[in-house]
Amino acid sequence: MIELGPADPDDPDLRALVTDHLADMVATTPDPRSRHALDLEALLGPGVTLWTARLDGGVVGTGALKELDADAGELKAMRTTPAARGRGVGSAVLDHLLAECVTRGYRHVHLETGAQDFFAAARRLYAARGFVRTGPFGAYVDDPSSVFMRLDLPARGRRAPGA
Repeated sequence: MIELGPADPDDPDLRALVTDHLADMVATTPDPRSRHALDLEALLGPGVTLWTARLDGGVVGTGALKELDADAGELKAMRTTPAARGRGVGSAVLDHLLAECVTRGYRHVHLETGAQDFFAAARRLYAARGFVRTGPFGAYVDDPSSVFMRLDLPARGRRAPGA
């Protein structure tokens, strides 16, 4: 059973997963201006919440939610270990993050992912959950190495303005 919970920054499995994630971003996106993955310090910084997925006690996936403003969040650090791929970990993490977006009252959730073949499975997962391609958001700029996606969320659970 996949267990999701807050990330423990001292967990060596989490550190290894983020290190592998960053290494894959360098390998698949050679231009550093096109790499938008956050390191562990940034994933643990203000305005970002990081979760881990565990199977049999070990970290097999991660995902983060960055608040853009009161109405919108951005998915970050969606990653599963190679051994966990195809086992529903990515879906479980994504569903958890989307539920958190609704709880927070976001109207929209955005993401940036790679345009390369390496990211094809991730793009299919996002599209299956209703994400549609859109243009850059926030501080992002048009980039042939990036695919920008957005999901409009249901009205339920929205917090009152100023809450």
